[in-house]
Amino acid sequence: MVSKLQRTILYDRHVALGAKMVEFGGWDMPVLYPSGIVEEHLAARKGSGLFDISHMGRFIIRGTGAVKFLQHVLSNNAEALDVRERAAQYTLIPNETGGAVDDAYLYHFVEDEYLLVVNAANRQKDWKHLQLFLKDYDDVDLIDRTEEVVMLALQGRMSRDLLGEIIQSGTLPEPMRNAVSIVTISDARVMVARTGYTGEPLSFELFARREDGPMLWDQIMAKGATPVGLGARDTLRMEAGLPLYGHELGEDPEGNEIPMMACPLVKSAVSFSPLKGEFVGRAALARQFEALGKIIARDYSMIADLPHLIRPIAVAGRGIARSGARVFKGKKHVGYVTSGTMVPMWAAEGEGLASTQTDQQQLRSICLAYIDSDIIEDEKVTIEIRGKAVDAVVVPFHLRSDAPPYARPIIFDHELQAEELPVCEAPIKVRHLLEKTVENTLWRQQECINLIPSEMTISPMARLLSIMDPAFRYAEHRKLEAFYDAEIFYYQGIDFIAEVERLLEEEMVKFLGCGEVEMRLISGQMANTAVFSAMVDY
Repeated sequence: MVSKLQRTILYDRHVALGAKMVEFGGWDMPVLYPSGIVEEHLAARKGSGLFDISHMGRFIIRGTGAVKFLQHVLSNNAEALDVRERAAQYTLIPNETGGAVDDAYLYHFVEDEYLLVVNAANRQKDWKHLQLFLKDYDDVDLIDRTEEVVMLALQGRMSRDLLGEIIQSGTLPEPMRNAVSIVTISDARVMVARTGYTGEPLSFELFARREDGPMLWDQIMAKGATPVGLGARDTLRMEAGLPLYGHELGEDPEGNEIPMMACPLVKSAVSFSPLKGEFVGRAALARQFEALGKIIARDYSMIADLPHLIRPIAVAGRGIARSGARVFKGKKHVGYVTSGTMVPMWAAEGEGLASTQTDQQQLRSICLAYIDSDIIEDEKVTIEIRGKAVDAVVVPFHLRSDAPPYARPIIFDHELQAEELPVCEAPIKVRHLLEKTVENTLWRQQECINLIPSEMTISPMARLLSIMDPAFRYAEHRKLEAFYDAEIFYYQGIDFIAEVERLLEEEMVKFLGCGEVEMRLISGQMANTAVFSAMVDY
């Protein structure tokens, strides 16, 4: 007899939107909405996608023994979480042999309490596993809050602006991965984390009381978010190269345990900090960690400890590489596809930070595969798709998230277009260089806001001073007690430099209206960091 499927508090909202509902991990969940998986995927990449992820398991761990318990049963360092800074981390529930019982996310929103989010299909298994160790720790409460807490994800470059419009009090987390905060939305307490499962650089996950779920959903939808089902959630995480338990973690297609470190992303979720001490699977994971380091350095002396790795593969030929498809290097069978699909993407225009998304859409075939560890990036392989050998290539990644506000698709055969240099005689080259220099100087001085103070030289006098002594000279100095705390310079011939510095101090005292100024030499890069970081985020 099939047990009745559980429903999230937002089930009626999904049905009203015309979602196709399917069974997933014991829950009745939306796999897609009428617009379809492709449009939902693209919406999350260009605007903001709203996901109901309330089917995920949510355990509260609290008590004076909570940290020691978490340090033993999880792979990451729970003690590193700070509610004032980065208070969330990717982690795993390891077994003694270095395999994964599950992967999870640990949150620390308030002092003396932790929230562990696990996969829906593994919720009961994880609960039983954690209970095995609970008896060994005093004053630890493990509470299942899955059905009492609603969980939403808002992902995409417009998500921050959208959330900012509905927050009643409090502030969004600091602009860095895994930061958290607590805000109020329509008098409801909402815990917010900069986390997600899509690869988007601007991403948030929200936790609130179950009864506040419909209000949150409605408010976010009213601001223009696109509802996204499990189908597009899977294609988004695949494009980002993120593992899914049962595919990249757990068991391989032959039924063998996948070592945790076979998924290189897991390396960041395992800590060998002395603060952890001994924990479940530590010895096996330490050996896997060592083997992975050697394999990355092309040293295969420990390949027996990590014979296969999860690698992104771009399918060059036509066809979709489905889970279980065999991968070959020449005629040798070297592994299996663990996840594969055809993903959409927005075409880009321009190069570097100046590049932007266009309205043109493209499709590409990608997959993740569990293949021999000695196969390296850029090696060509073939994948068996519907009985045919389809060309493919091992790539470092399918997507990058380190240049906000976009998550940027990486195309394996993309070539940078460099501007051609002029071909001419030396005198003409010199004249061309001088003309370009004048043109660039006028552009920078008259049309730009310069982040580096030394480049803000408007007057001819200031420009002249900037190329004469003491400009660009080293002028480090410090007080020495041996000379009655006099400022001693490290180099000779600095009398004029010292005079200029004292004049500058005197002018700064007048300008700032303070009693004393201490000069500190800093680089242009240091001076520009704060402004540039703010520009990237906002």
